[in-house]
Order: sequence, then C-alpha cells, then structure tokens
Amino acid sequence: MKELSIEKLLKNKQNSKLMREVFDFAKIIYKDKYRINKENYIEHALRVALILDRMGVDENTLMVAILHDAIDDKPQSIQDSELKEISRKFGSEVADLIKKISGLRKIRFSIKENIRSNKHLDKEKVENLRKTFIALAGDVRVLLVELVSRLDSMNYLDVLPEDQRKIFALETLEIFVPIANRLGLGEIKRLLEDRSFFHLFKEKYEWLQNSTKEKYEEREKYIKKFIPKLNKILKKERLKFVEINYRAKSQWSTYRKLLKKNMDIEKIHDLVAVRIITEKLEDCYKALGILHKYYKPISGEIDDYIARPKINGYRSLHTSLFLDKDHICEIQIRTKEMHKEAEYGVCAHWSYKEKIDLKKDGKKFEWVREIPVFLESFKLNFFKDQVFAFTPKGDVIVLPQGSCPIDFAYAVHSDIGNHCESAKILGKIVPLSYVLENADIVEIITNKNKQPSQDWLKIVKTSHAKNHIKKTTEKYQTNFKIPLPHFIKKKVLEITERFQKIKEEKQKITKENPSRIIIAGQKGMLVNIAKCCNPKSKDQVKAYITKHRAIVLHKASCENLQKLSEIFPEKVIDALWE
Repeated sequence: MKELSIEKLLKNKQNSKLMREVFDFAKIIYKDKYRINKENYIEHALRVALILDRMGVDENTLMVAILHDAIDDKPQSIQDSELKEISRKFGSEVADLIKKISGLRKIRFSIKENIRSNKHLDKEKVENLRKTFIALAGDVRVLLVELVSRLDSMNYLDVLPEDQRKIFALETLEIFVPIANRLGLGEIKRLLEDRSFFHLFKEKYEWLQNSTKEKYEEREKYIKKFIPKLNKILKKERLKFVEINYRAKSQWSTYRKLLKKNMDIEKIHDLVAVRIITEKLEDCYKALGILHKYYKPISGEIDDYIARPKINGYRSLHTSLFLDKDHICEIQIRTKEMHKEAEYGVCAHWSYKEKIDLKKDGKKFEWVREIPVFLESFKLNFFKDQVFAFTPKGDVIVLPQGSCPIDFAYAVHSDIGNHCESAKILGKIVPLSYVLENADIVEIITNKNKQPSQDWLKIVKTSHAKNHIKKTTEKYQTNFKIPLPHFIKKKVLEITERFQKIKEEKQKITKENPSRIIIAGQKGMLVNIAKCCNPKSKDQVKAYITKHRAIVLHKASCENLQKLSEIFPEKVIDALWE
C-alpha cells in the first residue's frame, strides 16, 4: 500500500526525486513509531499527503504532510536534532512548519483541563482558543496539514478510551470545524462535523439517522428522477452547463437546523440539494431565471451569495422550489470555480490565484478578510501583536506581545498581581521579567507580605497592570523625610492595608431593618445587605457569616456567595424574608 500511495503522490511532480527522498527519510523517522491502532505513522502521513495533493497544494506542503508527525512525543534534544537534519536535507521552511505543527498540540491542554473541571466552554473562551491555535500555527499551510491530519485521525477514534475520544471530538468541533469553515474548506468541515457529532452525541446521532433515513432515501429517489427533467429544461432553454448533481446535508447541520425548526423534518428543504454547475457567471443568473419560469420559488428562500459572499468567501445562488405539491427542493447554482472554492476554499484560490471580496462581519473574523493577502506569503500575522497564555486551569489570558508574568497576574486578578512573588512556566521558575510566549502555561506564586514595586513599571506592558502598580505604590508611600527602618515601613503598610480593607468592606454593605429578615429561624438580628447582588424582599436569599461575625445577606444565585460557599460552606446559613 505504501509504495502504491507514494507512486500516486509522485505522479506528474516537477521534483519527484526530492519527494522520493522525503518519503525514504520519513520511513526511517517513523520506523519504530506506531499509532494507537497499531498502524505505522507513515501510512497516516501518506493519506494526509494524498488528500492535500488532490487539493492542489505546493510541494513544500506535501513534504511537510509526509513529515508532520516526525518530532512528536520525543525528548527535546532528539526533536532539535531531527529538525536540524530536516532543515539540512529539505530546507529551513519545511523544518519550521513541522515545528509549528508539533506546537499545536498544546491547545489540547486547555480543553482537557476544562472538561476535567466540568467547566463550560463559553463563546469567549472558545474564540480565544481558536485565536491561540491560529497564532501558534502562524502559517496557512500548517492549518491545512493539521486539518487534513485531523480528518484522517477521526476515522480511528474508536480505539481510544472514551474520555480521550470525547476530548479529541470536542476539540475538533470547537476548534477545527470553525477554522475549516473560515478557510472555506466545505467538504472537510462537513466530514469533521459529522464524525465529531457521532463521538460526542452518539445517541442523538443514531436517533437522527433512524428518524431521517426514510426521508433521505425518499428525497434522494425523487431527486434522481427530477435531474433528467431539469437537464431537458436547461437544454431546451439553451443554457450551457457543466453538470447537474446533488448532495445530502450533513447530519450535524441537519440536527442543528431541526432544533431551530421544532424538530420538524418536513420544514427542512435541503436534506438533499441539487447543484447546477455552469461555465460562466452570467449563466448562473440565467439558470435561476429559467428555474423560476418553470417552478414556483418559496418567498424568502432565495439567497444571492455571489453578490454578497459569505464571510468565508462562499459564492453561490440558492433557491427553494415547489417541484410539485408534495416536494420542495433547494437548488444551488454556481460556476466551476465557485464549486471548487466551496469544496476546497483557500486551496482553490491557491490554484486560481484570484482575489476574494469578503464583506465586513465583526472583529473576530478580521483575519478571514485578509485571505487575499496571506495567499501571497502564507503567513498568518493577524495576532502578531498579542500573546495567548494559559492559566493552570486551562483558561486563556490574552495579553499584548512582550507581556511578562506580572501582566498575566494582574489580568487574572488584581490581588494576585499585588502579591505576585514569582512565576513558573512548565513547572520551572522564571524571572518576573520573562517575556511570555504563545501557549505558555503560567503559574503565579503569591505571598501575602509581597507588595508591588515601582520597578515593575519598567517591565509591564498592560495599562491595567501599570494602573494597579501606581495606585498601590502611591498608597503606601509615607510623608516621612527621615529614612525609616524596613520593619517599621512593613508594619505601617500592614496596618494601612488592614484599615483599607475594613473601609472597603463597610462601603460594600448597607444596613437593613432586622425585623424583616429571619436568619436560621431567628428574628431581630443585625443584618448587612450585600452590595454585590443587592437582594430585595422578593428574592431567595442566603446569609454569610464574615470573619468578624457580621451577617451579610446575599441573593441565593449570587456568584460571590457561590464562590464563598465552595470555600467556607459552614459559614453559609439559611435566611428568608418575613
């Protein structure tokens, strides 16, 4: 199989000798390296290269595809040695891309930690993970190789333990699928979605298949009979077209659409959609006119994505028609070039060398609008002014380039910043002046006796950190002109800080008439109302006993109360309004 695959890959290549050398080198590199399904890595690498070859990528990208797993799971010294050898044999660009692909594995740490902690991955968290992924990639070819590698790997997930399978599938659905969509890789996106859907929500997947199987088969059967009729109509109207075909909607897209349609399968008209492929742009609009001449369109279901392309560059005309009283069908009309774009996205433009005119659609999609630019150099410089680092719990902290651990500490919480003593990256102590890199896992070590230093202002980058440092250091400056011993200064600072905290606590709470509130079955107790949630007489409430035995009333749903109850459950007591 390997020899057959490499012969397919070498066919019609300008530099087939070099490609053969890459393959022979890969066989040595992967000699003792096997995937969890007992398959040698060379098999996977060749499948990835063959898919990319069909997409029309350059030979450097194919070399990277063959060697993309070369340095994974190896000690750093061996990685460095093998990258040096790859650079010598096949060029520094190939070695650099392989190194970046290996670095992308760091993203899994965050998803694994969030799953382990039962944390919800909200939209902001997921978007930051995608940005981290793209920043680590740094090159569109890295994304392409990793996407195709992921697609091939999804076929072998059954051999993984269930928890690993879930992490792999969730990572695919939340990170890889949206990136495939933004690059316009329609076919890869659909396949990744369905395979992730199967592994994450197997019962729903199987229910959907069983529920829609007859509908799919019935509509497919009808469409097969309809296409010859459509063929005759277009020929009668003398419209030139390349072909007419159809495609079934993906399971994941169908399920998501069903949720919006109250699970009514009859309301989904594109379970099986017909495609008309033309040579010229003007023929797309002619075809649309002909269809509406013979069949009644559904009002509100005509979309012109040629005049107004989707954010990922997708272009096509869509219309839904009443073919008869029992059948409605979506028809998609596009040129050959548009069809290739819809399937292979950025790779199609790689071949055609044409520009995409994408409409503005919010800041988070800015990098997609720069597709024409990165086609020239392949570089993804959209987040060059930012660095993405992880907390030990897997949350992404976004900071300006050049930020240090102090910036990170203040971004997590001002108290952590104020008492930051040192930092660890990958378990090793680093100086506070250390410049953070993408995907660093940063652990901040605090000391309650530690205070910010004005020297920190020389190394921090964020205005947030600077403001807190200035505010805190100014607060602790004294008016004494005679130099004070260190222990006196320290005592003054401690007393000042203690009184400041008491003052802040008093400002946070207001008094409430004790006769209206029952605490643990007792009336008439002095109660403070928490300013953070400001509970009213109709709200469900709980009381928290503070360090100084004061009773503070919170809403039962208050986030601050929930955090306190996790740390001090014995201090949270029942309360209710009279």
